[in-house]
Amino acid sequence: QVQLVESGGGLVQPGGSLTLSCAASGSIRSINAMGWYRQTPGKERELVASISSGGSTNYADSVKGRFTISRDNPKNAIYLQMNSLKPEDTAVYYCNALLIPTYSLSTRSYWGQGTQVTVSS
Repeated sequence: QVQLVESGGGLVQPGGSLTLSCAASGSIRSINAMGWYRQTPGKERELVASISSGGSTNYADSVKGRFTISRDNPKNAIYLQMNSLKPEDTAVYYCNALLIPTYSLSTRSYWGQGTQVTVSS
């Protein structure tokens, strides 16, 4: 089994900062890309930021310059530093990992349970 556990969500005022964390654990052979997605009611889940095993990053235009994704490979963890938060950043944030479990030879996608981020005064 593979688990992704997120933490760090909460309520923050506009202009504030939050850091999300996600750690993958379990029967993992190797991890390729990891990323953060977010979803609001009635909308599709959208990519916020991703990072490859080599450290290459990709950001949604709406968060460029405000959010920073980083990765700790030995810990199988990623982080999302969110600065200058706006009300429109309010969403459930999900961690995703593209990884090969020990019981497979193919890459599979795994999701965390999600963490709520609310930006409001």
